[in-house]
Amino acid sequence: MTTDPAARTIRTIDALLPDQAESVLALLADAAKTDGQQAVSEQGRLAIRGGRRDGIRHLLLSEGGVLAGYAQLEDTDPVEAPAAELVIHPGHRGQGHGRALGAALLNASGKRLRVWAHGGHSAARHLAQTLGLSLFRELRQLRRPLSPSAIAEPSYPAGVRVRTFRPGEDDAAWLAVNAAAFAHHPEQGSLTQQDLDDRKAESWFDPKGFFLAEREADGSIVGFHWTKVHSEERLGEVYVVGIHPDAQGGGLGKALTATGLRHLAAEGLPTAMLYVDADNTAAVTVYERLGFTTHETDLMYRTES
Repeated sequence: MTTDPAARTIRTIDALLPDQAESVLALLADAAKTDGQQAVSEQGRLAIRGGRRDGIRHLLLSEGGVLAGYAQLEDTDPVEAPAAELVIHPGHRGQGHGRALGAALLNASGKRLRVWAHGGHSAARHLAQTLGLSLFRELRQLRRPLSPSAIAEPSYPAGVRVRTFRPGEDDAAWLAVNAAAFAHHPEQGSLTQQDLDDRKAESWFDPKGFFLAEREADGSIVGFHWTKVHSEERLGEVYVVGIHPDAQGGGLGKALTATGLRHLAAEGLPTAMLYVDADNTAAVTVYERLGFTTHETDLMYRTES
């Protein structure tokens, strides 16, 4: 069944009012219960609250005055096409709303668009085909069971020590290392102080699970492993592991990963997860050797131009 277009409205705004943000988050929560995962990434969910963000636009689809769909368009990359995420409330699906919201995203992006399909569901693949989008990127979620005895003691390079993150004191130095480590990765490498502050304000943030490797000689940070705990799901996450280019190739990444996994296991969590691009064969190999296997896949589609 397709809804009468006259009953459907789509508004594009730069900032959500508090009540609009709460309605969007409630819609996302309802969709996650049905779909088994969030339709909008953590970065996208953080952008829903807190007012206007540079390069971010919100699309609200309503049917008869009721919020039925949401999309977020991020246009912050100077090279790549704008990136989007979208979701339709489970009670309003099968009525053409997804196609209408996708068409609105195409128009708003000037027909240059990348769209995430978290979980790679068949409905999302069909919508991508309908909109004329092609598969561009595959992001895998890997998982492994946790047990302290099953994770080898980490071995760090000579002259390197490990400590935990000190909020406020380490912010600038960490942001610099993160930018250097992920210069090739626009999403992670472009994190700002605001992005870091947003994450530090989240209930899951725990500096005891944020490990920094530094040179003993001068205290400079050369790598890090930021872990995250999903309390409701009882999941520990290898949130992000980064190594400064000058320190790569010496086993530091493997040691930091082991340190974080041992911490998560000591917290009593039964399972660890992480995300990795499927075409990053070196990282996939490292994680598979650490006992990780593919749990689910997120797909990104884009226009040809």
